[in-house]
Amino acid sequence: MKIRTELNRQLYLQKVHGYTKKPYYLNDTVFEAITSGDIEALKLLISSGMIQLSTEMRILSENRLNNMKYHFVIVATHLAESSLGSGLGHDESYMIADIYSQKSDKATTCDDLQVLLEDMCLDFANRICEIKKDSIISIHIRKCIDHIYEDLNADLSTKGLAAFAKLNVSYLSKLFKQETGQTIKSYVTAARMDTAQNLLKYSDLSYFEISAALGYSSQSAFTYAFRKFTGITPGKYREKNYITPNFLHHT
Repeated sequence: MKIRTELNRQLYLQKVHGYTKKPYYLNDTVFEAITSGDIEALKLLISSGMIQLSTEMRILSENRLNNMKYHFVIVATHLAESSLGSGLGHDESYMIADIYSQKSDKATTCDDLQVLLEDMCLDFANRICEIKKDSIISIHIRKCIDHIYEDLNADLSTKGLAAFAKLNVSYLSKLFKQETGQTIKSYVTAARMDTAQNLLKYSDLSYFEISAALGYSSQSAFTYAFRKFTGITPGKYREKNYITPNFLHHT
């Protein structure tokens, strides 16, 4: 073993100072609030300062900022794993963790990372909360909703979704409205607009790339839909809300 000497020294120091490595880095109460989708409890924990990266017991880098970044990635991964038991899909759970891990890599201060940690915890909790609310929805509508969010570029018309779910068009239309309170068209539009706002806010993708990714026939069609939904053009929205990689803050 090439690190045997260093390993023995570190184990000795650990024994002398009487501390043990923690298996994870957030308080049990915090994890409970996140994995149960309890947004209000989580906000209280944030305001009370209970959500902090615990980095003292494991030194992964002598550079304080890098050490905190490495711990951030560990927390993100643990949150992704823990969220699977709360109904969050595998791909979605790890994608959330990956997105925030990439953001943490671009952080320039420890304060930026702290803010990012709180945002990540809230994002996981919000998604789990949404899933728990959606649990009353039938398997057919749940399947359609998952399909909508997994492929916004697909044929998400009522006819397209009916073919995907293998249901009669009129039956699906009626069932969807009954269970979600929205028409399929309005639900799909809201999903696309929510994603569009995130892409405009957090990415450098061009308007054409965003419109294509969301299934619009042209950039002008996307611009028209976005303006109708939000009241402003994609350009104005990005101008007002864009967050550069090196300037992380609450949104």
